[in-house]
Amino acid sequence: MTGRNALLRPRDTDALRDEMRRLSKALEVPVLFGGEVHAGSLLLTEFAGTRTNGLRGLAVSSQSGLGGRVIDRLRPAAVSDYRSADAITHHYDRPVLGEGLRSVLAVPVVVDSIPRAVLYAARRDSTPMGGKTADAVVAACRRLAAEIAIRDEVDRRTEMLSLARTGARSAPDAASIEELRSIHAGLRELGASLDSVTSRQAQALSDRLARVIGGDTEVRDQACLSRREIDVLALVAVGCANAEAAKRLSLGAETVKSYLRSAMRKLGAHSRAEAVANARRMNLLP
Repeated sequence: MTGRNALLRPRDTDALRDEMRRLSKALEVPVLFGGEVHAGSLLLTEFAGTRTNGLRGLAVSSQSGLGGRVIDRLRPAAVSDYRSADAITHHYDRPVLGEGLRSVLAVPVVVDSIPRAVLYAARRDSTPMGGKTADAVVAACRRLAAEIAIRDEVDRRTEMLSLARTGARSAPDAASIEELRSIHAGLRELGASLDSVTSRQAQALSDRLARVIGGDTEVRDQACLSRREIDVLALVAVGCANAEAAKRLSLGAETVKSYLRSAMRKLGAHSRAEAVANARRMNLLP
């Protein structure tokens, strides 16, 4: 859904395919399909249960057909008999009816009021696509929207990191340094809530940011602190109390205290401020 940071960001269609696979296991829905939305146009690329290739690669424009309707209105829509439905245009009757589909539900994946994908569930009879099925498809699209929003935020912060690296030769002012430290803490926080692969990417970016601000290319004694100890220190470094750090990292307050005590011991520090300062000297924090 975006061409930025192509080497870092997994394909969003892969996440869509994962949600379709999950729905296939949880529901008795004969057909699932969908695709990403770019510039108001939906491209159908992902399919499960189809018998023909008529829908493959189909481009659905805004306001056209059922998919175009949900792109335009940003909310789910369904028809129990596609052929006779009068609430939609019939630009795509040939591929839809050629697949034998009658009852169809379309749900948009919306991020910041922008349609990013559409997921369809369909049957070859006129059984309405409501109740448990509709709820499950809507829930899948919400999960997908949350995943895409997180990926977008990682991309945004990566771009800011890239800009910081480009300008690393000139010393940033104090306000810029504090903003970069806030970005670093945010990346650590994001990494704590992501899947394992994306989490490692976010944490690798935060490590690079720490080195850029520290003016070094190496992390000295990187194994000194655990990932969680750095997560906690990163938030402490931007002024978070233990309770706030616990909330942002989805940890218990006592767990945060334990990580902080362990980090202070490893760093030979007698206070939170000294622990942060020592970690910065080691380029573990910006």
